[in-house]
Amino acid sequence: MYRYRLDIEYDGSAYAGWQRQTGHHTIQAAIEQAVLAFSGDDGALRGAGRTDAGVHATGQVAHIDLTREWKADKVRDAINAHLRLSGERISIIAALAVDAGFDARFSAKARHYIYRILNRRSPPALDAGKVWWVPKMLDAEAMHEAAQPLLGKHDFTTFRSTQCQANSPLRTLDRLDVIRTGEAIEVHASARAFLHNQVRSMVGSLKRVGEGGWPVDGVKAALDARDRAACAGIAPPEGLYLVHVDY
Repeated sequence: MYRYRLDIEYDGSAYAGWQRQTGHHTIQAAIEQAVLAFSGDDGALRGAGRTDAGVHATGQVAHIDLTREWKADKVRDAINAHLRLSGERISIIAALAVDAGFDARFSAKARHYIYRILNRRSPPALDAGKVWWVPKMLDAEAMHEAAQPLLGKHDFTTFRSTQCQANSPLRTLDRLDVIRTGEAIEVHASARAFLHNQVRSMVGSLKRVGEGGWPVDGVKAALDARDRAACAGIAPPEGLYLVHVDY
């Protein structure tokens, strides 16, 4: 078998998330179908992150095993050709031949996400479905200050989906920065691994601080509660992007 790393970009709006699900249109299944169409191989694609329905990616990474050796550029171009024919909103940015020890999920050392908020009175036109539109003015500096106590290793039960299948709520958060540029606010989050809905849950609580509904120390208090009910709410999926994976 010959293993290939795929670097992937996608618009998650039309998909039920990354992971293959019976009866649903998913990114994993769409790429696997394109691989089958060009190579005849029906192996499973393994991704670095199982993004939810509506979540986007500019830097998802996956690997696939093929029975025949192909030039990496051929793998990229052939998959893209079949994706275009099927009308998919997915692009293979790069393909690379790797050894059998590479695993897109388990070899990853860090995952980096950006959450995008459009903070203005008028709704988005060009970025509809690509940002969280928040018309009420947010205090990004207060949001950033509120985010900093979440750095490091903590029990993130408060910011974990009730359907999360991880064995432990403990995670180590390496970065959580809130940056405003004009009408745009970006939340940058980095960790080796995240819990299900963790980034969106943290953003939802930071937004509560930004709009004045919580004091700056409210997010830390929610973290310390270790109770999902203490989360201020979950941000919608359309603002979230998986932007890079470190190996």
